[in-house]
Amino acid sequence: MGELVRIETGEAVATIRLDRPPMNALNAQVQAEIADAAVAVNSDQAVRAVVIYGGPKVFAAGADIKEMSTLGYVEMSAVSERLQDALTAIAAIGKPVIAAITGYALGGGLELALCADFRVLGESARVGQPEILLGLIPGAGGTQRLPRLIGLARAKDLIFTGRFVDSAEALAIGLADKVVPDDHVYETALGMAAAYADGPAIALRAAKQAIDTGMDTDIAAGLEVERLAFAGLFATEDAQAGMRSFLDNGPGKARFAGR
Repeated sequence: MGELVRIETGEAVATIRLDRPPMNALNAQVQAEIADAAVAVNSDQAVRAVVIYGGPKVFAAGADIKEMSTLGYVEMSAVSERLQDALTAIAAIGKPVIAAITGYALGGGLELALCADFRVLGESARVGQPEILLGLIPGAGGTQRLPRLIGLARAKDLIFTGRFVDSAEALAIGLADKVVPDDHVYETALGMAAAYADGPAIALRAAKQAIDTGMDTDIAAGLEVERLAFAGLFATEDAQAGMRSFLDNGPGKARFAGR
């Protein structure tokens, strides 16, 4: 259990909860604890889905500028690697991950949200990559994950201008998957996670890995990754149970054990 990032678990859904008031700035300690939390929920077989949440007021306002402002190139080379690694640990979780975003998700905060599979925004949420306003660029995945999600030109617009995007625009451009009233964000994300938690855990992991790997390679290599994962699932109890249930009872009635 971290001091600034904790794991709350219930009903096979784990919440990675950022708790560094007032803005959940991602300082070195928060980064390290995010990475530790990601490894913990990924290895916990009782956890079937994950929510990332910053609390009712703010998701994460980005990296700790005060902490970074005194660093030079040599120091930042190491610091930026640790920051990327921490967020990549979230992206590497082999389970459905939903970011529950209230208030601001800016800079590193948005980059953290981009590591999730889905993003639920409150109606008053604001997201953006404002690093350009500091004479910088995103350094924790924004230049890579954002265009993969919303397209090249839209990502360039957000990164070049540093402007904040409201929830309606985020939904329109595919940066948000759902927009709900602010006080319903967390429960909506939990509901989404719970739906995945009832699914076949091994198949969900394989699907996520095949999709994510395929997006970073050519289609021939991606198809091979898919083929091998598909064939491998025939060795699982879940696949046998799913096919038996389909033949006996029709679709959508199988119960999965995660084996």
